[in-house]
Amino acid sequence: MKIKSIVNVLGFLLVILGGVLLIPFSISAYLHEVSRLPFLISIGICLCTGLAAHFCTRGENGIGIKESFAIVTFGWLILTFFGALPFYISGKMGALSMGLTDCYFEVMSGFSTTGASILSNVESLPRGLLFWRSLTHWIGGMGIIVLTLAILPLIGAGGTWLFKAESPGSTISDKVTPRIKDTAKVLWVVYVLITGLEVILLKIGGMSLFDSFCHTFGTVGTGGFSTHNTSIAGFNVFIQIVIIVFMFISGANFALHLQALKGKPGGYLKNREFFFYCIIFLSFSICIAIDLVLRSGYPAGRALLNSVFQVVSIGTTTGFANDDFEQWSSFSRYLLFLLMFIGACGGSTGGGMKVMRIILLFKYALVRMRNLIHPQGVLRVWIRDVPVKEHVLDAVCGFFVLYILTFAIAAFILSFLGIDFQTALSASAACLGNIGPGLGAVGPMDNYGFLPAAAKWVLVLCMLVGRLEIYTVLLLFVPETWKR
Repeated sequence: MKIKSIVNVLGFLLVILGGVLLIPFSISAYLHEVSRLPFLISIGICLCTGLAAHFCTRGENGIGIKESFAIVTFGWLILTFFGALPFYISGKMGALSMGLTDCYFEVMSGFSTTGASILSNVESLPRGLLFWRSLTHWIGGMGIIVLTLAILPLIGAGGTWLFKAESPGSTISDKVTPRIKDTAKVLWVVYVLITGLEVILLKIGGMSLFDSFCHTFGTVGTGGFSTHNTSIAGFNVFIQIVIIVFMFISGANFALHLQALKGKPGGYLKNREFFFYCIIFLSFSICIAIDLVLRSGYPAGRALLNSVFQVVSIGTTTGFANDDFEQWSSFSRYLLFLLMFIGACGGSTGGGMKVMRIILLFKYALVRMRNLIHPQGVLRVWIRDVPVKEHVLDAVCGFFVLYILTFAIAAFILSFLGIDFQTALSASAACLGNIGPGLGAVGPMDNYGFLPAAAKWVLVLCMLVGRLEIYTVLLLFVPETWKR
């Protein structure tokens, strides 16, 4: 493990973070908010620390797979700490009542696009902090490292491993251009175009420009932070439909969007994962809509809107809410809980286990059952007439086991800390899947602020593990990783 190479890249990432913090600082300064000084101090700390780390390790190069895993994991941990400084310093100045644990939780929730909040009154925050809180979703959605690869030649050949270690649900075969730096640029161009379009549509729908940007960041990044205590419930139907559409778009593979922009929209129809992604959302929405009409007495139109909104929101792991689904029947809540594990498509900004993994697990189980009937047969898992390699199936099965094990351990610890059964299960699933709102005491109209500090740190780890898809983080606990 080349420690100096890791420190060198982490230093440059801090410099980039300092530059990004200039955006919310400018808003605070323009509005003469008390948070402008905490932002200015945070920028100075980021730049000084980052430049010192970078220049003290100049000349170090040769990033391999081990260094990549370390850079990505420690990068997210360190950047979350420095990204939490505006909240922490504001708290020390009396502008907020947030300790270090709460600040770190909130910003990790932002960067990991989880959307779980400890704030009970979001609307009381200065606008600069509100904007930074939402901007963390947008940065974390596509990935901090992917952003770096897009704008800097610094990483060199090691960028391939960094891309693989950070990008959710993707593999190196997902590269849409021969060079990884060009792939990162193209993905960010698509990301920015989708973002701009949603901002325009939300503004047309009646949102303020500030709210349009903040909610777009939460939608496209599939994060779910809102600038209002009631999330999306207070906005009109047009705005809710726009957000549904863009949550759905953001939960699909961005490589498909790129093909569509190049004039090849047929990629959506040919993609097996996208097909099942649509089927899952459609079937769940219909079931919940019928349940809302029959059991809760909702008018048909409202039932359909609310069911589609929440299915897409939870399924894409965005976490916005237009209704208090904690009040829905146990059947509807069960379906939403199930969606927390399925998640969005690979190569999207969404979390969860991903639809493609669910498809492969299901097909693999069927093949194993057929093997019992035909023990001498050579049976393979196929996706659109293409055989799936054994090492891919092994990785998917391993991921599934680790995902469920991580969920079970987190829920066990939360229960041990005195949290009720339903809340412990849903909070673990919601944070590991990067969803945000859960069931019980962490429902869509509640928050995570009441949890003890130990529980918050457990969930912070769940957010990180879920966003980096388990292997990237857990590999750092393997002794072989640290050997030269």
